[in-house]
Amino acid sequence: AAGAGQGGGALSPLLPSPGGWYCFNRENCDTRYETMRRLMSSSEWPATRVGTGILSSQPEENPHWWNANMVFIPYCSSDVWSGASSKSEKNEYAFMGALIIQEVIKELVGKGLSTAKVLLLAGSSAGGTGVLLNVDRVAEQLEEMGYQGIQVRGLADSGWFLDNKQYRRTDCIDTITCAPTEAIRRGIRYWNGIVPERCKLQFKEGEEWNCFFGYKIYPTLRCPVFVVQWLFDEAQLTVDNVHLTGQPVQEGQWLYIQNLGRELRNTLKDVTASFAPACLSHEIITRNHWTDIQVKGTSLPRALHCWDRSLHESNRNGKAPLKGCPVHLIDSCPWPHCNPSCPTIRDQFTGQEMNVIQFLMHMGFDVQKMAQQQGLEPSKLLGMLSSGN
Repeated sequence: AAGAGQGGGALSPLLPSPGGWYCFNRENCDTRYETMRRLMSSSEWPATRVGTGILSSQPEENPHWWNANMVFIPYCSSDVWSGASSKSEKNEYAFMGALIIQEVIKELVGKGLSTAKVLLLAGSSAGGTGVLLNVDRVAEQLEEMGYQGIQVRGLADSGWFLDNKQYRRTDCIDTITCAPTEAIRRGIRYWNGIVPERCKLQFKEGEEWNCFFGYKIYPTLRCPVFVVQWLFDEAQLTVDNVHLTGQPVQEGQWLYIQNLGRELRNTLKDVTASFAPACLSHEIITRNHWTDIQVKGTSLPRALHCWDRSLHESNRNGKAPLKGCPVHLIDSCPWPHCNPSCPTIRDQFTGQEMNVIQFLMHMGFDVQKMAQQQGLEPSKLLGMLSSGN
């Protein structure tokens, strides 16, 4: 479907967004408009942007899809791509995320999308959640327009959030302090947010917020979706009120962080195609270092290539997994950065790079105590940590 030498239609990774959270009431939307205008309006957008990561046209940086047709949709709707409300008497703002995607699809059909074999809807952070909310709708839209031949797929990066208990409960004042479920509950009402019909039917009326959480919407999706998620996602830790500043982490926080990794790993076990490194980070597909991260010896571009092939093959013959080409990659080691290919960590204050051991010490990780618990010599544990075992 994609790239040079493969002939046929075009593959278009559609990237809704470089993240950007959302706002869910008049006050925090006003603040967002004042402080982050580019996320609310196109008036300050640059005329051009350079594609990086999966949007790069350089084969070194984007080995599998450098030659695909790419369309970048910047995020300015502040509604996790779910809104369908125009500006009205009572609403200062219009929230049209879901409608923007539909309009872009309509426009692209006239620009060559009609001959494509594959459409990949991809996004990071809020855009990753946006993929889960919109991928089936895009497929239905194209079918209704008479383009049954286009396979629609999703790639959701850093948008698989948990509606877990916060480390410390706080009142819902703004986007950062508000518990994930409460913020989305308020947001849906404010944006007139829409969720896919099949997911909606799983929940009672008024409980549609559930569909913003990956592990609840994923089982209802028809289109194939590849989920990319850091096991220790920084945005998840932020909404859970774990703030990693310069101070060493308290034991309660440390246990909470490890438990978060376990819970997340658990929600991904039935996800057919996934890539989940045990790192503390957020977003990856548009980063230029996205080729460096590996899980069990496989990089993300390679895993996506394997996924592409498996979907291609399964169209032809049964569902036999490809030998040596894995698509379900989840780290099993228990700590942030126990994977040696994780992105470099820098001390926020000094800018110095840290290795895994320095980072863990900085996090308040007690090597003696951990070694004792695991029944190991401290030096043996440090060796295992630094080699990522």
